[in-house]
Amino acid sequence: MTKLYRTSAGIVAQEAGQPRGRLLSRLAWDDLFTAADAAGLVRSALAGAPEAAIPADRVLPPLVSQEVWAAGVTYFRSRDARMEESSAAGGGDFYAKVYNADRPELFFKATASRTVGHGDSVRIRADATWNVPEPELTLAINAQGKIFGYTIGNDMSSRDIEGANPLYLPQAKVYDRCCALGPAILLSDKPLEASTPIELEVRRGDAVAFAGKTELANLKR
Repeated sequence: MTKLYRTSAGIVAQEAGQPRGRLLSRLAWDDLFTAADAAGLVRSALAGAPEAAIPADRVLPPLVSQEVWAAGVTYFRSRDARMEESSAAGGGDFYAKVYNADRPELFFKATASRTVGHGDSVRIRADATWNVPEPELTLAINAQGKIFGYTIGNDMSSRDIEGANPLYLPQAKVYDRCCALGPAILLSDKPLEASTPIELEVRRGDAVAFAGKTELANLKR
């Protein structure tokens, strides 16, 4: 498998087991999303590409003109939590219906300008009192609707705003620096293993305030 990093110098590709990467100077990031075969495009660009160091921190977020969309109520546990939060506003049944429906809840999350990369700072809303990080499996999808890679996402959310009324979802989800992605896209057209872990650790200073772990097998969609 190959990891693709977006840097100020261009795309750096790191092949599995290699300590250094290669600079794909002839390839633009948007090319990955318009190509029918991103893996083949990268293989061609690797031929003769010069070696490059793997960025240690603050790489650019892995999108240029792409939008970030998200799927909601994807875990049984999140279904119950959203129902409890919104019950006073009369929206408790909405989440159960979405969880069981054939059509998923899809919502707009961020543009590139609202997204930060690995090592950069996300933000919270000043008018919210309960703000949470949400670790996400993030898919890289091309113009033909095909998944060609995976990365890590942080879907920052203002829970108290969404809980007051489900129609406030855009205000709870969409603002400057509401989304973090990266550091790299794992280039693969094969589904990840169901046992692939998703982990979260929240630190305050040197102390761990919260740590949690789940796996892809627990995702409904």
